[in-house]
Amino acid sequence: MDFNMKKLASDAGVFFSRAVQFTEEKLGQAEKTELDAHFENLLAKADCTKNWTEKILHQTEVLLQPNPSVRVEEFLYEKLDRKVPSRVTNGELLAQYMVEAANDFGPGTPYGKTLLKVGETQKRLGGAERDFMHSASINFLNPLRNFLEGDWRTISKERRILENRRLDLDACKARLKKAKAAEAKASLWSDEVEKAEHELRVAQTDFDRQAEVTRLLLEGISSTHVNHLRCLHEFVESQTTYYAQGYQYMLDLQKQLGRFPGTFVGNTESTSPPPATTSPPTVAATIPVVPTVGRAPNPATAVEGALNLNDVKPPASGTRKARVLYDYEAADSSELALLADEMITVYSLPGMDPDWLIGERGNQKGKVPVTYLELLS
Repeated sequence: MDFNMKKLASDAGVFFSRAVQFTEEKLGQAEKTELDAHFENLLAKADCTKNWTEKILHQTEVLLQPNPSVRVEEFLYEKLDRKVPSRVTNGELLAQYMVEAANDFGPGTPYGKTLLKVGETQKRLGGAERDFMHSASINFLNPLRNFLEGDWRTISKERRILENRRLDLDACKARLKKAKAAEAKASLWSDEVEKAEHELRVAQTDFDRQAEVTRLLLEGISSTHVNHLRCLHEFVESQTTYYAQGYQYMLDLQKQLGRFPGTFVGNTESTSPPPATTSPPTVAATIPVVPTVGRAPNPATAVEGALNLNDVKPPASGTRKARVLYDYEAADSSELALLADEMITVYSLPGMDPDWLIGERGNQKGKVPVTYLELLS
């Protein structure tokens, strides 16, 4: 008990001495031991590394998981050392909705077929996103967190100890200075000077030892940069793979939609023919295929192949205007080449594939795919 009381009293004395020294330094009434320029540069580099690592870590977490509530939940699971529950990605959830909608609308309908194809691609995109998030978390986020929660905490602890050693050293210097001033007045203070010099030597030794420990830790920041550089390369590789997969999935989807156009379907179920003055039946549209990716083979039927375009006349039901959405290069002489945003006249003939129309532009005439058109009333 006595030992504990003595230690408590000693610690209180040290704390009071440091507080006095710190206050006098702030007031400009005491001298302060300055660190060398190299040491100060190491401290600045460490602080800069810590600050930017925190910002990069936080923003990467936002990139991978934009929902702040989910991020907080995952943080709590991590702190409680519990497994984070598996969640579906936004792409996978969208895929689920599209498949369910296709089943309700009818998977055999053009819209249902397209929903199924797009839903399948969204599911693949969601899986790629999940893999990217997992890879980025392991290869990039975890090393940054480990630095902040491990190395940086150790550095901060040793820096606080160094600051205390520095305060003790400067307090000993102040006491020695006062003892020497008193010695000049009376020889009775010679013992106090000797005691102050001994305390100063001990404080200087402790300070130098702690400064060396802290210096070694700060110099390790360079190794931290090398490690973070490697992790950054792995993050870029993961992100490149993710976007490359997404791009390839979308190319595949466009090609599939090209094989399943079903984008403009005429109303073949009407019970009576429309008047001659009315427009052709209403049509519905889905996503067209960008022609630069590739075009499906001409699905024209044998009836269309036998048509003589020179003898083709507009039907009695009339024609419609259409705006061209994309450039189209004619595959043969029976087709009409198109330029984006131009206006043409279109109509359908009995026996034609519903995905093709006859287009006219001046004296030119030929078959055109409906996926490249926006029909106007």
